[in-house]
Amino acid sequence: MSKAKRTKASNQPELPIHDPGQPPPPGTKADPTGNGNGAEHVHAEPVDAVAHRPFNPRQPDLALHRRVDRGFLEYASYVIRDRAIPNLADGLKPVQRRILWSLQQNDDGRFIKVANIVGDTMKYHPHGDASIGDALVVLANKRYLIEGQGNFGNLYTGDPAAAPRYIECRLTELARTELFNDEITEFVPSYDGRNREPVTLPCKLPLTLMLGAEGIAVGLSARILPHNFPELLRAQIAILKKESFKVLPDFPTGGLMDAREYADGAGTVKVRARLKVKDDSTVLIKEIPPSTTTESLIASIEDAVRKGKLKVKSINDFTAEEVEIEIRCPSGVSAEKLADALYAFTHCEVSISSRLVVIRDNRPVEMTVSEVLRENTDQLVALLKRELQLKEQQLQDELHFRTLERIFIEERLYKAIEKCRTNDAVLAAVHEGFKPFRKQLLRELTDPDVERLLQVRIRRISLFDINKHREETEKIAAELAATRKHLKQLIKYAIGHLQALLDRYGPLYPRLTKSSRHDDIDVKEVAFKAFKVSYDRASGYVGYKVNGDEFKTECTKFDKVLLVFKDGSYKVTDLPEKLFVGPELFHCGLPERERIFTLAYTNRQASYLKRFTFGGTILNKLYNLTPPKSKILFFEPDTPEILYIRYKPAAYQKINQQTCQPSEIEVKGAKTRGRQISVKDVSSITSKPTRGWDEQAATTKLLFA
Repeated sequence: MSKAKRTKASNQPELPIHDPGQPPPPGTKADPTGNGNGAEHVHAEPVDAVAHRPFNPRQPDLALHRRVDRGFLEYASYVIRDRAIPNLADGLKPVQRRILWSLQQNDDGRFIKVANIVGDTMKYHPHGDASIGDALVVLANKRYLIEGQGNFGNLYTGDPAAAPRYIECRLTELARTELFNDEITEFVPSYDGRNREPVTLPCKLPLTLMLGAEGIAVGLSARILPHNFPELLRAQIAILKKESFKVLPDFPTGGLMDAREYADGAGTVKVRARLKVKDDSTVLIKEIPPSTTTESLIASIEDAVRKGKLKVKSINDFTAEEVEIEIRCPSGVSAEKLADALYAFTHCEVSISSRLVVIRDNRPVEMTVSEVLRENTDQLVALLKRELQLKEQQLQDELHFRTLERIFIEERLYKAIEKCRTNDAVLAAVHEGFKPFRKQLLRELTDPDVERLLQVRIRRISLFDINKHREETEKIAAELAATRKHLKQLIKYAIGHLQALLDRYGPLYPRLTKSSRHDDIDVKEVAFKAFKVSYDRASGYVGYKVNGDEFKTECTKFDKVLLVFKDGSYKVTDLPEKLFVGPELFHCGLPERERIFTLAYTNRQASYLKRFTFGGTILNKLYNLTPPKSKILFFEPDTPEILYIRYKPAAYQKINQQTCQPSEIEVKGAKTRGRQISVKDVSSITSKPTRGWDEQAATTKLLFA
């Protein structure tokens, strides 16, 4: 908070502290009679004088509390209005306005050291030179208002600008002609009272949307996306012609933009880097999204590689005047698939939210792009009208003086003042001399007019050329007539003004961000299978950091893992790094809801066979495929053509082996009991004949009831 504002706050009178047990002060709400005796204050409700809320005896009403409340509100108001949020009138934050004003005050057409401008701006901006220098570099990189010479940093790589003493700047021609007019600018004293600064600049450009802005204040934030200057001018012309219009953001770093969710300044836009597939194994990044740099983009790619989301052979950054990042694919990976993965897992695609908050009439308001453009257009018309009226007055005064000068010299009225001895006599003689020519004058002769006539030099009188004077007078008269015509046709004049700007500056500011429609990318579809899950039965660990020989399965970062145990229980878990499951793991693989599995198990009474699908599961919840105290005999994805069943030898047992066709069993859920195989003790069930299978022995086919 500035010194001036602190002084103002400290000079405000303190509110009296009232003890609820004593009679209230006269004239307060608690003493409606105004006599101070408190006769009726028993029925009145004590009120906090600052917050206008009922008095709470548990929350003392102290002067310090009121001072803190008032100080916080003043600080919050100052940060919102005078630091963080741009003003709708000229689209500038205070530091930007003060920089431009300082540049205008020192403008002589030549480049000026940035350090000098920073020092001069500190006369108006009481927050240090670092914030001024940074804001000036940002304005220069936006190209519209400040022209820089030297190293102003690199938007693509994020390299900072050189020190202010090494770089120079000046106003652009656009800023000189469209931002300043001291005759219609309202000024206030600077923070120390030694200088004056503009409240807002008389801006005839839609700077709020041209520059964009980001600001965080107390309980309030703004993010205004930059838009294309020529498109904004066309939209203003459409507003004046009462036609429809639509404008979209345009970012200095380029990129491809999907603005389907950008609702007139609200919502979000998705911006992608522009990728070019050079060949089957190389992807080039030619443009980057806003809010990123080549360094941060490469860092996001490297982070995705470390996390196993994509595979990259090498990354080379050749960025200089233009962005060029070369990414080479490893063997077995196509450039098209890598491009999709870059959009899905890196900063090659970003989503940017917009919240258009500005200061209007000294208050923060949230607006739409259309509302801001209409306000800017109305302001443009009003400023053009004021400039035309001012020009009309100046031309009238000049034409009036030209007439006075012609009469004064042609009729030799200056001869009448040769005998005058006093100033009053001179004024009276000139007034008397003009009386016969009153009808030729545009208005009554005044003393200031006479004073100006008396300053005409003798050399001008002796060399007076009536023909040249008449030509100049006619030229002024024609210009005055044209000005009055423009005032009568103000909208047409404003359209012509905008069209002239469009013709001059349109080719200089082409659209950089191309509008396109992005198809949503399924991250699971484009993820690389960069992990190999395996199981080490000796240690009991399973995961992609386990060096095991069983259940080796390639997975992506987004895959889940199905674990089936020998007791018939199972669960689905996230991709494990190193998970202890013990030596009883029977199956490990990717869960597939609709895939058919074949399972055979036994309990104390009999053996059963079933076909089923797992369906949906809750992550990390333990389920059962079999009844309690059962043991899995066979488990395999899909449906084997034939199962080979061998029984344990037993007395009087005639059949020791059988075959069956699982396809004869219907498919049900994971909890189904299945079809009974036999009450005999089963030795093994396999999908292929095992060693010891007797091809000569009698083998019967198992029939399911």
